[in-house]
Amino acid sequence: MNKKAWLIVSCCLAILISSYSIVQYFFMDAHQAGFVKLKLMLNSTLSSLWYIMLYIHIIFSVLALVIGPFTLYSKFREKNSKLHRTLGRIYMIGILFGGTSGLYLAFHATGGVMSQLGFGLLSICWLITASQALANIKHKKIDTHEKWMIRNYALTFAAVTLRIWLAIFTGLFGIHHFEISYTVIAWLCWVPNLIIAEWLIKRKHKKRDSKLLFGT
Repeated sequence: MNKKAWLIVSCCLAILISSYSIVQYFFMDAHQAGFVKLKLMLNSTLSSLWYIMLYIHIIFSVLALVIGPFTLYSKFREKNSKLHRTLGRIYMIGILFGGTSGLYLAFHATGGVMSQLGFGLLSICWLITASQALANIKHKKIDTHEKWMIRNYALTFAAVTLRIWLAIFTGLFGIHHFEISYTVIAWLCWVPNLIIAEWLIKRKHKKRDSKLLFGT
């Protein structure tokens, strides 16, 4: 898949999931959202703080999810450098609030300790990769910054892969095994994303090295 096709697919999936989340939680009754209903079934009380953190997480994660592809697309960066910097700042704000609220929500994740650990590590890695990307761009290390941004957006994209895996697991195993499925998905939604990100980074830099070697 070329870069333009990747951008289109990523944007479409990001917008689709973001739109679904916004409509479900902000225009409809959040208590009737599938995820919340399941939590209420398994845990009869959810605190006001949990709902506040959920809304913060949705708003800022959606922001990062939609902006991310544009910050990574090299042609867009080259033609819109000022806009790229502005979007990058907004993206980092999205990660800061989305990651910290996500860390709180992880402690209350369905599925027990393994599920909580999976989502907790996702939030921590999300924040760490963002801080590394930010630190490297401040020191003008553009290549290293780009690598950390690829890793970071792979974790941001967990919002999409989480829902894909949820649909697959629910279809295969049904709602009665949701807690077990969710424990697996807590890791499956982001670990493969990071592996793919590392593969993309190596592939990209091999191409760059070969161009420098052969002068093409």
